[in-house]
Amino acid sequence: MKNLIVILGLVVVGFISATAQIPPVDENGLAIGGYDVVSYFDGKAQKGNAKFSAKQNGTTYWFVSAEHRDTFKKEPAKYLPQFDGFCAWGVAAKDTKFPINPETYDIIDGKLYLFFNGLFDGKNFNTALLWSEETTKLKEQAHSKWPTVKNK
Repeated sequence: MKNLIVILGLVVVGFISATAQIPPVDENGLAIGGYDVVSYFDGKAQKGNAKFSAKQNGTTYWFVSAEHRDTFKKEPAKYLPQFDGFCAWGVAAKDTKFPINPETYDIIDGKLYLFFNGLFDGKNFNTALLWSEETTKLKEQAHSKWPTVKNK
């Protein structure tokens, strides 16, 4: 019985951490919770390591390897998330900046888009699903609205 309680506790902690919402850049200047922006382009969001870090525009990025860090340094604009890392759907549909779940993303036309995916009003709310229903329209809206939303 004790083992079952421990296992259930770990599952709950894992679920909470997996659905945690974070700001695109935290109070210490770390981008997207330390996730490696190059790893998204390899098909899997991976948490980076502080020992492989790089700064871009005053923001710190962590990487899973020196190779990923060096790849980023050669062409940072290629890997930076759209809308300064805020939820793409929030920019497009709500004209606002939502936090993101760094494991909920899409690569479209070689660009990284991040999304909110977590509890909202007691229910799971995954904006990537809404985005996927109208990607072309929402992508155009987000890029059009971003200059105004950015300054809010």
